[in-house]
Amino acid sequence: MKKAKQPRARPRPPAGRRASRARWAPVVLLILAVAAVVWLKPRSEATGADALAVVTPIAPVATHAVPRLVDVGADACVPCKLMAPILEELRQEYAGRLDVVFIDVWKNPGAGRAYGVYSIPTQIFYDAAGRELFRHPGFISKEEILEAWKKLGVDLQAPAGEGQP
Repeated sequence: MKKAKQPRARPRPPAGRRASRARWAPVVLLILAVAAVVWLKPRSEATGADALAVVTPIAPVATHAVPRLVDVGADACVPCKLMAPILEELRQEYAGRLDVVFIDVWKNPGAGRAYGVYSIPTQIFYDAAGRELFRHPGFISKEEILEAWKKLGVDLQAPAGEGQP
């Protein structure tokens, strides 16, 4: 009777070598994960032409201490386009009592980061001392803006004798 041929088994590495590989696997995976995060993370320091785009938030001028409404948006954004006439109306109607500023983050990408804005449009309400009081992301009507100022305790009405005959 012939013996059946048994398939040749590969020699197994010594137990110490297997254990060594098992110890290094998590380390290698961790290094790869860190490398992927570093590679995929956006660069925070500006270089070249982007360095010109880094903007610091606009602070109210001390000699013109009035509340300020900063609208962070873009000229090509549909809700931002709808906000434009409202902002212009507020700018004209409340001249001298309210600063209204529009910042286009598509033309100036650093401004969005400087203001901490992640969706546009975003309206930021500042008191006369330059402290942020409130933020509103998305479209907001003129009536809602005026109501927000009222709730924040900011009186935008003309002082007695101003603008009246």
